Amino acid sequence: MEFSRFFSDPGLLRRSIGDHKRIFIDEIQRIPSLLNTAQALIDEDKKLQFFLTGSSAIKIRRGNANLLPGRIHAYKLGPLTPLELGKYFNIERACQRGLVPDPYIEESERSWKKTLRTYTATYLKEEIQAESLTRNLEGFSRFLNVAAAWSGDFVDFTKLSSLAEIERTSAKRYFEILLDTLIIHRIEAFAKSEKVRLIQHPRFYFFDVGVLNTIMGDFEVPEDRVGRIFEHLVIQSIISTAQSLDKKIRTSVFRTQTGREVDLILEDGKNLFAIEIKSTRKVCEDDFRGLSAFKDFYGKKHRSLVVSRDPKRQDFQKGLAIPLSELWTKLGWE
Repeated sequence: MEFSRFFSDPGLLRRSIGDHKRIFIDEIQRIPSLLNTAQALIDEDKKLQFFLTGSSAIKIRRGNANLLPGRIHAYKLGPLTPLELGKYFNIERACQRGLVPDPYIEESERSWKKTLRTYTATYLKEEIQAESLTRNLEGFSRFLNVAAAWSGDFVDFTKLSSLAEIERTSAKRYFEILLDTLIIHRIEAFAKSEKVRLIQHPRFYFFDVGVLNTIMGDFEVPEDRVGRIFEHLVIQSIISTAQSLDKKIRTSVFRTQTGREVDLILEDGKNLFAIEIKSTRKVCEDDFRGLSAFKDFYGKKHRSLVVSRDPKRQDFQKGLAIPLSELWTKLGWE
């Protein structure tokens, strides 16, 4: 009802404000023309504050919307985070159904699974097909399934295109679509200079474990998948927490020519953390091998951390092992 009223009469926003100084509009991408009215109202009254939320940046851009340059503060809102859930955070539940609010808190198994499956189907229909981002929806759907299976790995368009039975150029385009629609995060390769960073292969991760499991068609977390799923959970939690705290961070992955690697290099201002992610419930000295290789390469002051499912904090000669629940304290984000 409200959508129809404002869609047919954008001037209704101006007439509806009255004496209100704070105006909240949800799903602004459905009527991008309202942004022009918002700009005019802000220019007339500097005390006005608009809170505009939307779930599709692509729809706004493709609608030639006025993005209010110089007049807005932009924030990103990701899934729930372990920090905000506190005592209600459960690793097993999060690894299975992710941290999108409704599926995470829903008690009915049938309901939360249906919500996640509907989300995936809606994404393909609303974001991809309706916006004409690609004419080959069948090929894109195959690519999405392949991308889910290889999520957490280094980007290899030759491999992805071969498995999805599409052209390599199509694989690159579909990958960019996933980035633009915020379905995946790209983690660049770490190096000492910007120039070197750009020529290294990045890794990519889905924005939510539950969505990843839905695309994979498997909500179980057996031992052969728990390592990859837990790694996804930690990385998505770090990115979402930084977004919720409005922190500017830089994430990258470190790998030597001999195969030694660190899952995540996190740069937060002047602080740098080398983080190894292990699904084990018992951390040992061997889990610090990649961190030792990074220390030899980097040679500067940083913190080495192993984040695992082990509920106990342990001090090792090469670094500190902590459960995910303690990570935010070590990062200074609490």
